[in-house]
Amino acid sequence: MAEKQFSGILNGAVPGEPVKKDENSRRGNWGNQIEFVLTSVGYAVGLGNVWRFPYLCYRNGGGAFMFPYFIMLVFCGIPLFFLELSFGQFTSLGCLGVWKVSPMFKGVGYGMMVVSTYIGIYYNVVICIAFYYFFMSMTNLLPWTYCNNPWNTPDCTGVVGTPLANATFANVSAVVSGLTEIVNRTKRTSPSEEYWRNYVLNISDGIGNFGEVRLPILGCLAVSWVVVFLCLIRGVKSSGKVVYFTATFPYVVLTILFIRGITLEGAISGIKYYLTPQWEKILDAKVWGDAASQIFYSLGCAWGGLITMASYNKFHNNCFRDSIIISVTNCGTSVYAGFVIFSILGFMANHLGVDVSEVADHGPGLAFVAYPEALTLLPISPLWSLLFFFMLILLGLGTQFCLLETLVTAVVDEIGTDWIIKNKTYVTLGVAIVGFLLGVPLTTRVISLCHFLHALYKGHKNYFKDVEMMLGFPPPLFFRICWKYVSPFIITFILIFTVIQYKPITYNDYVYPSWSLIIGFAMALSSVICIPIYALFKIAVSEGSTFLERLKNSVKPDPDWGPALQEHRKGRYATTGPESVEVRPLKEELKDEGKEKLKEKETEKKDEIGLTIPGSNGSTLNPTPSA
Repeated sequence: MAEKQFSGILNGAVPGEPVKKDENSRRGNWGNQIEFVLTSVGYAVGLGNVWRFPYLCYRNGGGAFMFPYFIMLVFCGIPLFFLELSFGQFTSLGCLGVWKVSPMFKGVGYGMMVVSTYIGIYYNVVICIAFYYFFMSMTNLLPWTYCNNPWNTPDCTGVVGTPLANATFANVSAVVSGLTEIVNRTKRTSPSEEYWRNYVLNISDGIGNFGEVRLPILGCLAVSWVVVFLCLIRGVKSSGKVVYFTATFPYVVLTILFIRGITLEGAISGIKYYLTPQWEKILDAKVWGDAASQIFYSLGCAWGGLITMASYNKFHNNCFRDSIIISVTNCGTSVYAGFVIFSILGFMANHLGVDVSEVADHGPGLAFVAYPEALTLLPISPLWSLLFFFMLILLGLGTQFCLLETLVTAVVDEIGTDWIIKNKTYVTLGVAIVGFLLGVPLTTRVISLCHFLHALYKGHKNYFKDVEMMLGFPPPLFFRICWKYVSPFIITFILIFTVIQYKPITYNDYVYPSWSLIIGFAMALSSVICIPIYALFKIAVSEGSTFLERLKNSVKPDPDWGPALQEHRKGRYATTGPESVEVRPLKEELKDEGKEKLKEKETEKKDEIGLTIPGSNGSTLNPTPSA
């Protein structure tokens, strides 16, 4: 009995309800609830936790940045995370199918697919670069340690002096040469930076010059897509098993690097620089804007992945609990990764005799330039480099799994035939091949990035009832207020802030030409434009003699909207017909059955009284006249 109860808890079922009753055998479910939580953690915890959050934190007031960051988490991040999880879980459909709730807004789902496509393409390119660095770390000497390579320029200045084949930690400090020259330079070019720019990327002189395909990067890109495909070959049934490793092992690596980092000389100064609060910056709107943007970027809201992952949950799973656990874990990981990064950067700054700000970088530069350079100062540096880039690979794969599954699930749910569901593997293969081909241009000598943000929701009163039917309790008042007022206000603030703070995109000293910025804006708008285009299309094809009638019909829920399994379609979702039987709680069924039996007995008794009337002498009289 205890074993059955434990199995029910793992599968997310309400206590007392049979687990098999909640199984979607046609579409599939997670093997157990741990798989969903680990997958969602892997999706939310990505490369941005390692290279974006630490930089934003120290740039925006150090420890003071934590205050607006957690404020945004509580009032916007967790509520929207819960909203998307409950949305997908309630109807067991992906980012397209869920818009049966209001078909006119299905363009939001298409916008999510566009975003997931863009992100999936370039995200796997980043993963392939991590693969490349991982393979290049399988050597006795890291190739970005010294300046005596063909790709180095005369401006290159290393931090470990001349090559030594068997340098130990004791003599690493002794071989540091040219330290005075490094400190006095207005701008230092490190061997790791030149390795990144001149060898790995081999950046061209302009965005209009693609140059040749970097074959080593192309090979690593193929490896990345093959790994992703193999992990998703059976959908959530296979990826749910892989995440036991990909979602947990990065924490093992982070802990190893953290322990190693804090034992180094100068690590404390790096951590202090990371955490020391500058309270005056809290009044800066840019700090709040960065905090809100990081919450969205990190949690992956409005990309479709959360809806997709939750759609494979059991109907009665407690997604409210999951949303809090996953969101807090994600943000806690960001803070923890900051300690790992800045303990090493503090050590590097101590060796160079400069401030931490001069060795810190942001974005990919932190992961592929600053941190790798710091690792060259450690004994057995290839080992630490292998661990670090292996961690980046796992973090990236966790997010990439969900991005690819979002696209595959949307296609399969939209077609919805038994054949497409049975042959979902071929859809996954097709999406992986297309993703690889679209990623090939990014392995040339040009780099391109894309960013997206949107949120939209409608019909809150009915949905509050839906959540209560699914979870057994209504959404807390705090979340209802956030959904209706606070979160939309924050999203509007982010949008306005982004427009006001916009600056032309640059890469170091290179300023991108106007035509490239126009292409970038077009890519960004290509997701948003899906919403009005599909809305106009839906209104045009809806029934009605006037525009207002067609508009009203276009926002009415589809007849299929609601829980996927018949046993969960209760109340206003209960279907009527000879083949439809509403499944009700056992207590209610027994109560109704008892009432029916009581009515039957009363009817029989009345019939007996009506047919048999006792006479005055004890005989019975039949009131029916004889023929």
